[in-house]
Amino acid sequence: MTIIPFEAKYRDDLIFMILEAKNALGRVPGLNEDLLDIQTNYFDKGDRFWIALDESDRVIGSVGYSSLPGTDEVVLHRLFVKCTRKHQGIGTALLRTAEDHLKAIGKKAVVVHLGDKKNWYESWQFYPKHGYVEYTPNYMRKEL
Repeated sequence: MTIIPFEAKYRDDLIFMILEAKNALGRVPGLNEDLLDIQTNYFDKGDRFWIALDESDRVIGSVGYSSLPGTDEVVLHRLFVKCTRKHQGIGTALLRTAEDHLKAIGKKAVVVHLGDKKNWYESWQFYPKHGYVEYTPNYMRKEL
């Protein structure tokens, strides 16, 4: 597995992986608008988005963040792992990549919106293992 900053040539594969991941969770797959133009929605704003690639150069995971204006905090977005590749450390590696980058640029906290516990039960198990604490309903935070 390799983690790289998002490149446009992977857009369709990324979208397919996320839709497939949502479907595997029993959710009606829907497309998040920010994924249609990651360059504009992340990089052009000074934020970042990474993808994990397998040995066949296929997208198997993703994570991005958006800075909260006027603060030293960010919101984490689109941490997904291909449904057939879960529990192999990919999500942890993506999260670590984002957090290491954020520390290096002086950010102090990460916020993540998890949605309800019924539909996003995997997220509610994953984030606390990595030091995130619920601070208001459906939101977790970690001090870096």
